[in-house]
Amino acid sequence: MQFLTTGTRILRVRRWLGLFAFAYAVAHFLLYVWLDQGLEAAAIWRDVLKRPFVTAGMAAFMLLLPLAITSTDGWMRRLKRRWGQLHQLVYPAAALAVLHYFWLVKKDLTQPLLYALALAVLLGWRLWRWGRRQR
Repeated sequence: MQFLTTGTRILRVRRWLGLFAFAYAVAHFLLYVWLDQGLEAAAIWRDVLKRPFVTAGMAAFMLLLPLAITSTDGWMRRLKRRWGQLHQLVYPAAALAVLHYFWLVKKDLTQPLLYALALAVLLGWRLWRWGRRQR
């Protein structure tokens, strides 16, 4: 059995969580494209331009796409430092996903606000840790 450091374990958990989020986004996107828009590219494009919540969701999906593609060890080796820079796209993608959900819900905003709070706590924790490392 291979010994894994805590950092390696955390990286693997984060990778799996990211890939799970991407798989959910793909399923969500495919259902939207197929069931809601009938696989019509023109209808999808009109919807993206017309509805801000669709625009935010599509933008989040587009930001997640390169992250999922480059989530392998091989891409990490090839991209080196640029891999970390590229994967910082997860922050705007997460914010756009929460915004997408917030704009989508019409009446009870409790759940979107809970997601926004969870994102704010997680981003605040990352920012706090980054600030401590900078000192």
